[in-house]
Amino acid sequence: MARRVLIVDDEADLRELVKYQLEKAGFQTRQAATGSEALEAARSWKPDAVVLDLMLPDIPGTDVCRVLRSDPVLRDIAVIMLTARGEEVDRVVGFELGADDYVTKPFSPRELTLRLKAVLKRARRGAVADEDLRIGDLLIQRGSHRAYVKGRELSLTATEFKLLSHLASARGRVQTRDYLLDAVWGDETHVTLRTVDTHMKRLREKLGPAKAYIETVRGVGYRFRDVVA
Repeated sequence: MARRVLIVDDEADLRELVKYQLEKAGFQTRQAATGSEALEAARSWKPDAVVLDLMLPDIPGTDVCRVLRSDPVLRDIAVIMLTARGEEVDRVVGFELGADDYVTKPFSPRELTLRLKAVLKRARRGAVADEDLRIGDLLIQRGSHRAYVKGRELSLTATEFKLLSHLASARGRVQTRDYLLDAVWGDETHVTLRTVDTHMKRLREKLGPAKAYIETVRGVGYRFRDVVA
């Protein structure tokens, strides 16, 4: 079945250009010109991915991304942010909100298509076995992509869940930033080692009392502890 992509941008010409390129590559597409339309379409159509412009006329794209990531039904949708702004701080903000990739205007529609394929391929490659992992007060249900601390479900993005699952599956062993970058994000997108640290900071905040399981190995990477004193 063709993967579904929601194109969100207030420029009709750009939406049509992206639509043409993606449908030529075999995707199904729908369009939205505002943040409100995007959220409505995401809830009713449930796309596999959203190409999301940050500069929308009603709701900023960052807020749209935040709503998607906070909704248990929608949080696994891949998000590629699209913007005319190319400063590093904007990329970091996008990744902190849970974006999977970031493309700066002007861009090549073919490049966007390749980025989108890479993001969706990474999501499939990141799939893990269905058995649960229980470590102290932390429960990771890998089949349903849910995690709990003391019975309370955590609101994790798809990327944060993959990061937690990779660390916990290799508990006791140091995972370098380079390894995590390849395992969680793949080697087909333009992300940096700082991306790992940014997501790790957010993951630790969400883990609350269970954050002590993640240990920073200075100058190397991270290790998931077997036990916490």
